[in-house]
Amino acid sequence: MGDFVASFLPLVVLFAIFYFLVIRPQQQQVKKHREMLDNLAKGDKIVTTGGLMAEVVKVEEKFFKIKLADGVEVRLERDSVMKKDEA
Repeated sequence: MGDFVASFLPLVVLFAIFYFLVIRPQQQQVKKHREMLDNLAKGDKIVTTGGLMAEVVKVEEKFFKIKLADGVEVRLERDSVMKKDEA
């Protein structure tokens, strides 16, 4: 029985290290991104996953209406927002 536990102990330790170095930080990053999307409001500046900088004009359930330039407004899927532009 002792050999059985001793043989699985390195596997358990390896999984714990993998969890704390890879899985947990990724889950926290996804949660932080979701909170950022939920808190976006009209007038916020954003950067899309395509690298475009835009301004939020209207917040919809699954989309944002954004202004790319004067007279150019498009709808953008929520998941296409990479980050909020702090500049």
